[in-house]
Amino acid sequence: MRVEREFGAWMERTGTRFETLASEYRGAAPFPHVVIDDFLDPDLAEEASAAFPIADDEIWIHYSHYNSDKHGLTKIDVIPEPMRSILMTLNSPSFLRHLEKLTGIDGLLADPDLEGGGLHQSQVGGYLNVHADFTVHPIRRDLRRRVNLLVYLNDDWKDEYEGHLELWSRDMKTCHARISPLLNRCVIFDTDVDSYHGVPEPLRCPPDRTRNSMALYYYTFDESARLRPTNYRARPTDGSRRALIWLDKTAIGLYTRVKRRLNIPDEVVGRIVAKFRRKK
Repeated sequence: MRVEREFGAWMERTGTRFETLASEYRGAAPFPHVVIDDFLDPDLAEEASAAFPIADDEIWIHYSHYNSDKHGLTKIDVIPEPMRSILMTLNSPSFLRHLEKLTGIDGLLADPDLEGGGLHQSQVGGYLNVHADFTVHPIRRDLRRRVNLLVYLNDDWKDEYEGHLELWSRDMKTCHARISPLLNRCVIFDTDVDSYHGVPEPLRCPPDRTRNSMALYYYTFDESARLRPTNYRARPTDGSRRALIWLDKTAIGLYTRVKRRLNIPDEVVGRIVAKFRRKK
């Protein structure tokens, strides 16, 4: 597999690039982030795009509620190549050291279980309202979430398809960036209680197209980390939807606490939701 064959060379190029971008990353608004095009070897990115699977009810988690309509695959053993090897490379100790230089955050830890990460897919009409992510690992209470990394795998993605990642100000008054999910584009950003981001505009792609990405979340050890569930927020233009966004957020917060207490895997709930969610 190409990632393995060129592991050393790719890591060296990544380290040099990250060192160059560190100042840009830490000074970016509305919170530290960077957009990196041509992140992977171009041929490898094309292979991953072509091999990306279609969400299947049996193995995918369906995040289907008022604030979200997307699908996720977190089990590394069922994620097909070349995505599996890419994810493992991005969770490797060597890559983590480069990521620390980019972000300025020491002691970053990977999540081999890919909780909430792995492969993400949205179909026509799919969306993810603006939010700040959960702050503590769903299972490990002593791990504080610090960094998100997204790699997009959408060949020939047109602007009119929507699917832009929006980055919002901490007061939720201004959208500072709308990032198109183009093939081989990587977005890395700090995860904090007010790093608001999302894909709030429903996809308008053709029915045979999907918005595909790989997602990894990184943590630091912090026994005093305070658990905050995903915090969905309304945009200034959301109007009457504000109440429904808040109600759904409250329900998701309750679910998060119950899930943590009873150790309920996301895939169990996902299978239940899949039986009742509206088919597109």
